[in-house]
Amino acid sequence: MAINDAATDWGLKCLRYEIRDISPPRGVRVAMEMQAEAERKKRTRVLESEGERQANINIADGRKISVILASEAAKMDQVNKAQGEAVAILARAQATSKGIAMVSQTLKEHGGVEAACLRIAEQYIQAFSKIAGKGTTLLLPTSASNPASMMAQALSLYKSLIGNNSGHKLPEHQG
Repeated sequence: MAINDAATDWGLKCLRYEIRDISPPRGVRVAMEMQAEAERKKRTRVLESEGERQANINIADGRKISVILASEAAKMDQVNKAQGEAVAILARAQATSKGIAMVSQTLKEHGGVEAACLRIAEQYIQAFSKIAGKGTTLLLPTSASNPASMMAQALSLYKSLIGNNSGHKLPEHQG
Protein backbone atom coordinates (compact mmCIF):
# COMPACT_ATOMS: atom_id res chain seq x y z
CA MET A 1 0.00 0.00 0.00
CA ALA A 2 1.83 2.90 -1.37
CA ILE A 3 -0.72 5.44 -0.10
CA ASN A 4 -0.15 4.43 3.55
CA ASP A 5 3.62 4.70 3.12
CA ALA A 6 3.27 8.23 1.85
CA ALA A 7 0.70 9.20 4.50
CA THR A 8 2.54 7.90 7.61
CA ASP A 9 4.87 10.89 7.60
CA TRP A 10 1.82 13.04 8.07
CA GLY A 11 0.35 10.82 10.75
CA LEU A 12 -2.39 9.54 8.56
CA LYS A 13 -3.51 6.03 7.92
CA CYS A 14 -5.70 5.22 4.92
CA LEU A 15 -8.19 2.45 5.56
CA ARG A 16 -9.86 2.58 2.18
CA TYR A 17 -10.16 4.74 -0.86
CA GLU A 18 -12.46 5.10 -3.87
CA ILE A 19 -11.52 5.96 -7.43
CA ARG A 20 -14.27 8.08 -8.96
CA ASP A 21 -12.97 8.75 -12.40
CA ILE A 22 -10.17 7.43 -14.57
CA SER A 23 -9.37 9.22 -17.76
CA PRO A 24 -6.88 7.16 -19.71
CA PRO A 25 -5.26 8.71 -22.76
CA ARG A 26 -7.26 8.56 -26.01
CA GLY A 27 -5.02 5.85 -27.58
CA VAL A 28 -5.37 3.60 -24.54
CA ARG A 29 -9.13 4.18 -24.46
CA VAL A 30 -9.48 3.26 -28.18
CA ALA A 31 -7.36 0.14 -27.67
CA MET A 32 -9.47 -0.91 -24.67
CA GLU A 33 -12.70 -0.39 -26.63
CA MET A 34 -11.34 -2.40 -29.57
CA GLN A 35 -10.31 -5.21 -27.23
CA ALA A 36 -13.75 -5.22 -25.56
CA GLU A 37 -15.46 -5.25 -28.99
CA ALA A 38 -13.23 -8.11 -30.17
CA GLU A 39 -14.05 -10.07 -27.01
CA ARG A 40 -17.81 -9.55 -27.55
CA LYS A 41 -17.53 -10.66 -31.20
CA LYS A 42 -15.52 -13.71 -30.16
CA ARG A 43 -18.15 -14.71 -27.59
CA THR A 44 -20.90 -14.16 -30.17
CA ARG A 45 -19.15 -16.41 -32.73
CA VAL A 46 -18.51 -19.09 -30.10
CA LEU A 47 -22.15 -19.02 -28.97
CA GLU A 48 -23.40 -19.12 -32.58
CA SER A 49 -21.14 -22.06 -33.46
CA GLU A 50 -22.18 -23.95 -30.32
CA GLY A 51 -25.83 -23.28 -31.17
CA GLU A 52 -25.32 -24.46 -34.76
CA ARG A 53 -23.46 -27.54 -33.54
CA GLN A 54 -26.26 -28.41 -31.11
CA ALA A 55 -28.88 -27.83 -33.83
CA ASN A 56 -27.03 -30.23 -36.16
CA ILE A 57 -26.77 -32.80 -33.37
CA ASN A 58 -30.51 -32.47 -32.68
CA ILE A 59 -31.36 -32.87 -36.38
CA ALA A 60 -29.12 -35.95 -36.66
CA ASP A 61 -30.65 -37.46 -33.51
CA GLY A 62 -34.13 -36.81 -34.90
CA ARG A 63 -33.28 -38.53 -38.18
CA LYS A 64 -31.70 -41.44 -36.34
CA ILE A 65 -34.78 -41.92 -34.14
CA SER A 66 -37.03 -41.62 -37.20
CA VAL A 67 -35.09 -44.35 -39.03
CA ILE A 68 -35.13 -46.59 -35.96
CA LEU A 69 -38.87 -46.14 -35.46
CA ALA A 70 -39.58 -46.77 -39.15
CA SER A 71 -37.47 -49.93 -39.00
CA GLU A 72 -39.26 -51.15 -35.90
CA ALA A 73 -42.63 -50.40 -37.51
CA ALA A 74 -41.65 -52.35 -40.64
CA LYS A 75 -40.47 -55.24 -38.47
CA MET A 76 -43.75 -55.28 -36.53
CA ASP A 77 -45.69 -55.11 -39.80
CA GLN A 78 -43.80 -58.14 -41.15
CA VAL A 79 -44.27 -60.03 -37.88
CA ASN A 80 -48.00 -59.27 -37.85
CA LYS A 81 -48.40 -60.29 -41.49
CA ALA A 82 -46.46 -63.51 -40.89
CA GLN A 83 -48.55 -64.34 -37.83
CA GLY A 84 -51.76 -63.61 -39.74
CA GLU A 85 -50.61 -65.76 -42.63
CA ALA A 86 -49.69 -68.57 -40.24
CA VAL A 87 -53.14 -68.43 -38.66
CA ALA A 88 -54.77 -68.43 -42.11
CA ILE A 89 -52.67 -71.42 -43.24
CA LEU A 90 -53.56 -73.31 -40.07
CA ALA A 91 -57.27 -72.50 -40.51
CA ARG A 92 -57.18 -73.68 -44.16
CA ALA A 93 -55.37 -76.87 -43.14
CA GLN A 94 -57.92 -77.59 -40.41
CA ALA A 95 -60.82 -76.88 -42.78
CA THR A 96 -59.27 -79.14 -45.43
CA SER A 97 -58.72 -81.87 -42.85
CA LYS A 98 -62.34 -81.65 -41.69
CA GLY A 99 -63.56 -81.63 -45.29
CA ILE A 100 -61.52 -84.72 -46.15
CA ALA A 101 -62.77 -86.47 -43.01
CA MET A 102 -66.37 -85.63 -43.94
CA VAL A 103 -65.89 -86.88 -47.51
CA SER A 104 -64.27 -90.06 -46.20
CA GLN A 105 -67.15 -90.63 -43.78
CA THR A 106 -69.72 -89.94 -46.49
CA LEU A 107 -68.02 -92.35 -48.90
CA LYS A 108 -68.26 -95.08 -46.26
CA GLU A 109 -72.04 -94.63 -45.99
CA HIS A 110 -74.52 -96.35 -48.34
CA GLY A 111 -74.63 -94.54 -51.68
CA GLY A 112 -71.64 -92.35 -50.88
CA VAL A 113 -69.44 -93.65 -53.66
CA GLU A 114 -72.24 -93.24 -56.19
CA ALA A 115 -72.81 -89.64 -55.08
CA ALA A 116 -69.09 -88.90 -55.38
CA CYS A 117 -68.95 -90.42 -58.85
CA LEU A 118 -71.96 -88.39 -59.94
CA ARG A 119 -70.29 -85.24 -58.61
CA ILE A 120 -67.08 -86.06 -60.51
CA ALA A 121 -69.04 -86.56 -63.72
CA GLU A 122 -70.82 -83.21 -63.18
CA GLN A 123 -67.49 -81.46 -62.66
CA TYR A 124 -66.09 -83.12 -65.76
CA ILE A 125 -68.96 -81.78 -67.84
CA GLN A 126 -68.68 -78.32 -66.22
CA ALA A 127 -64.95 -78.15 -66.91
CA PHE A 128 -65.45 -78.92 -70.57
CA SER A 129 -68.27 -76.41 -70.87
CA LYS A 130 -66.02 -73.68 -69.40
CA ILE A 131 -63.17 -74.60 -71.71
CA ALA A 132 -65.50 -74.65 -74.69
CA GLY A 133 -66.91 -71.25 -73.64
CA LYS A 134 -63.49 -69.62 -73.97
CA GLY A 135 -62.34 -68.83 -77.46
CA THR A 136 -58.66 -69.11 -76.55
CA THR A 137 -58.45 -72.83 -75.77
CA LEU A 138 -58.82 -75.72 -78.15
CA LEU A 139 -59.24 -79.10 -76.47
CA LEU A 140 -60.78 -82.01 -78.31
CA PRO A 141 -61.00 -85.10 -76.10
CA THR A 142 -64.02 -86.35 -78.00
CA SER A 143 -65.82 -85.40 -81.11
CA ALA A 144 -66.41 -81.62 -80.94
CA SER A 145 -69.34 -81.90 -83.31
CA ASN A 146 -71.19 -84.34 -81.08
CA PRO A 147 -71.86 -83.06 -77.52
CA ALA A 148 -74.02 -86.11 -76.89
CA SER A 149 -70.95 -88.33 -77.18
CA MET A 150 -69.22 -86.20 -74.53
CA MET A 151 -72.22 -86.73 -72.22
CA ALA A 152 -72.12 -90.44 -72.98
CA GLN A 153 -68.40 -90.50 -72.16
CA ALA A 154 -69.04 -88.74 -68.82
CA LEU A 155 -71.80 -91.24 -67.98
CA SER A 156 -69.56 -94.11 -69.04
CA LEU A 157 -66.85 -92.81 -66.70
CA TYR A 158 -69.46 -92.54 -63.94
CA LYS A 159 -70.69 -96.08 -64.56
CA SER A 160 -67.18 -97.51 -64.59
CA LEU A 161 -66.39 -95.79 -61.29
CA ILE A 162 -69.58 -97.10 -59.74
CA GLY A 163 -69.00 -100.57 -61.10
CA ASN A 164 -65.40 -100.73 -59.85
CA ASN A 165 -66.04 -99.36 -56.35
CA SER A 166 -69.34 -100.64 -55.08
CA GLY A 167 -70.63 -103.42 -57.22
CA HIS A 168 -73.86 -101.41 -57.70
CA LYS A 169 -75.33 -101.13 -61.17
CA LEU A 170 -76.96 -98.03 -62.60
CA PRO A 171 -80.22 -98.38 -64.36
CA GLU A 172 -79.77 -98.16 -68.12
CA HIS A 173 -81.37 -95.18 -69.76
CA GLN A 174 -84.02 -96.12 -72.26
CA GLY A 175 -84.06 -93.72 -75.14
